[in-house]
Amino acid sequence: MSARTKRKTSLTLDAEVLDRAKDLGINVSAVAEAALIKAVNAARREKWLAENAGAFAAQSDWHERNGHPLADIIAAPGRSSWNS
Repeated sequence: MSARTKRKTSLTLDAEVLDRAKDLGINVSAVAEAALIKAVNAARREKWLAENAGAFAAQSDWHERNGHPLADIIAAPGRSSWNS
């Protein structure tokens, strides 16, 4: 696995919290990066869901009108098929 390029940046953080983190040996850069990765992933997921909401609604409507196209062969927990 190749190392990712890092870029210096500046953050404005609460001084007391920053001092406590340093006293505890917390790597502030690593914590900030992990939090940013999590926030970016959540935002990307929400954006993707919003962009595809119409397709999900159309598929749901189609299934409501026509049933699931594989209902006869889908196994459900404890049943021989989805409908049984």
